[in-house]
Amino acid sequence: MWPEQGWVLLQLLMVSLLQAEELVCTQRGDGENPKLSKNGDIILGGIFSFHSNWKNKKDTFMHKPLLLFLCSLNFRGFQFAQAMLFAMEEINNSTDLLPGITLGYKMYDSCGSIAVGVKVALALTNAQVQAIMGETSSSPWMISHFATCACLSDKVKYPSFLRTIPSDYYQSRALAQLVRYFGWTWVGALRSNDDYGNNGMATFIETAEQLGICLEYSEALFRTDTPENLRQIIDIIRDSTSKVIVAFVSHMDMDILIHQLSYHNMTGYQWVGSEGWISDSQIAAMDTHHILDGAIGLSIPKAHVSGMKEFMLDVKPLNSSGNELFTEFWEGLFNCKFKHNNVSLDNQKACTGNENLNEVHNSFTDMSLMPIFNNVYKGVYAVAHALHNILVCSENCPPGTHKVLQKGKPVCCYDCIRCAEGEFSNITDSITCERCPPEFWSNEKRDACVKKETEFLSYEEIMGCLLTAASLFGTCMTCLVACIFFRYRKTPIVRANNAELSFLLLFSLTLCFLCSLTFIGQPSEWSCMLRHTAFGITFVLCISCVLGKTIVVLMAFRATLPGSNVMKWFGPVQQRLSVVGFTLIQVLICILWLTISPPFPFRNFKQFNNKIIIECALGSAIGFWAVLAYIGLLALLCFILAFLARKLPDNFNEAKFITFSMLIFCAVWITFIPAYVSSPGKFSVAVEIFAILASSFGLLMCIFIPKCYIILLKPDKNTKKNIMGKGQPKTS
Repeated sequence: MWPEQGWVLLQLLMVSLLQAEELVCTQRGDGENPKLSKNGDIILGGIFSFHSNWKNKKDTFMHKPLLLFLCSLNFRGFQFAQAMLFAMEEINNSTDLLPGITLGYKMYDSCGSIAVGVKVALALTNAQVQAIMGETSSSPWMISHFATCACLSDKVKYPSFLRTIPSDYYQSRALAQLVRYFGWTWVGALRSNDDYGNNGMATFIETAEQLGICLEYSEALFRTDTPENLRQIIDIIRDSTSKVIVAFVSHMDMDILIHQLSYHNMTGYQWVGSEGWISDSQIAAMDTHHILDGAIGLSIPKAHVSGMKEFMLDVKPLNSSGNELFTEFWEGLFNCKFKHNNVSLDNQKACTGNENLNEVHNSFTDMSLMPIFNNVYKGVYAVAHALHNILVCSENCPPGTHKVLQKGKPVCCYDCIRCAEGEFSNITDSITCERCPPEFWSNEKRDACVKKETEFLSYEEIMGCLLTAASLFGTCMTCLVACIFFRYRKTPIVRANNAELSFLLLFSLTLCFLCSLTFIGQPSEWSCMLRHTAFGITFVLCISCVLGKTIVVLMAFRATLPGSNVMKWFGPVQQRLSVVGFTLIQVLICILWLTISPPFPFRNFKQFNNKIIIECALGSAIGFWAVLAYIGLLALLCFILAFLARKLPDNFNEAKFITFSMLIFCAVWITFIPAYVSSPGKFSVAVEIFAILASSFGLLMCIFIPKCYIILLKPDKNTKKNIMGKGQPKTS
């Protein structure tokens, strides 16, 4: 009785859930909660229409669709639920069938709506119930007590659908035979506009034509049709000449049609009905105008289940499993209202909770649908026997694993595959593993996600401590050299090496050693901008001083030649301006870098799976490499000039020392580039600090330590005569 498209959708979703290993489904929209539920070792699902009518609403497709506004209780749905509960109660009390196992249930309200029916079926599928009873469902087992459409017998489309009621394939042909038996060859036809009615009527028409029966009209209706559509059908019936009407409709659609037929007093017709309404006592009770007098049709064979009637009329189990629904049910059953928060009852009888069901006669107490109740009862027992006799092909998959079906074997045969790194499953027999959020990673058992550890070069770890110690040692060593030079600033070796540039170079080396400390510790917005710019500016200042000293050496040697006055072109003022000029260029590059795209702290999730690297992103890679390129350009120029001055007189060793220092500097930074690019995480920071310290120590050791050696240990060589190369001649 449900559209074939709905069944196809459910089947496709079921196959996806069972076979898709990497697909992770997420819920969209509001979730559905069961109307009646009870815990158990094995949970069965139920889908029944506890409500049957709702108010029409218009969707604009501009916002989330509104919920159905339900306005009518359907006692038949409660009867089906009671039949299911009765069977489960018997099984739970049995010592032969599923001994030691308790059946629980989750029952949802389909509201007589196809859309809601599909939605709650998906909710039950996500709840991983073992089977679903009702009008529509989607699970490993689907058992319907009332879906008679012949289309559902197609095992290719619906391999897991089962039912405890015969297919319409035989009923449609039997109805045609019945019409032909009475000699009615000119008939009209009405059908529900769904798979139940359309397929059933199609088979009836095919058989009727073979039997020589002609149809004057064949019209479709549905319970949500507008009054205009229903009036059009009434007009067609009134204007027709046939007096026999074959109605292949559901009881809900017949409810709507009866009201219209009664309103227009459409009597005098011979009705031939399908099992959906022909034996329904509610339909007969509504027919106060005797529209359906004399109707004939086919019905489900009678059945009797001992103890079922008494159980169904005992509504206490409903009260324990769904209080909200039970209140509404009780008020509808006894036509009364419970008093809530002093709200007026509007002259309606107040409910006491002690009403006697024996004094009530309505559709709930009517047991004429016992054959259908028996279908529900048989469906529950079919599931119980299947569970009792099933052969366990594979053991349950524990949390941390997921099921993968074994190729060519039944669905109960599967392998338990451990979840991949970064994925987890925290339930037994999980179909798929879920991926952990970006800041989390799966634990060793793969049954939960734990927060990833963050990593950066800190002062607390050994590598950070060693680099910090090296930086401070270099700083102290530079300060010591500065003190020595200051103490002996009037000696020839200090004065000959341009004392002003020497002190400026020592100051810049101190900054170079200290700037390496900005690379240690958790990166912040300010530290990321400071570390690279401080490094770039201090190193340019340092190289500028060395370059100035190199030029001074060359100029000083040229100045000793007869008639040379080159020193006036590179005196103290020009030396200061060259250092300031070279440094300002680097400052300008850093300002542009910080203005356009500055470095910033970045949480790197991709480099390592199980940890988060907190690092400084460069912002603009061009800015970073421009800073390095400018340092390299000055260092190369300094190296070339120092190399050209390497053959100055032996006692004047400044150019040789500068050459060695620049050679070390260039070697360090040339090897830095591949090491920096290939080092992972915090090690790339350590490589950069090492390069800063190594090049700084190289400059300090090559340029200043030899002079300190002479000042402190060879004071006899710290004379103007020795510095100028005018000492004792060399003996052969």
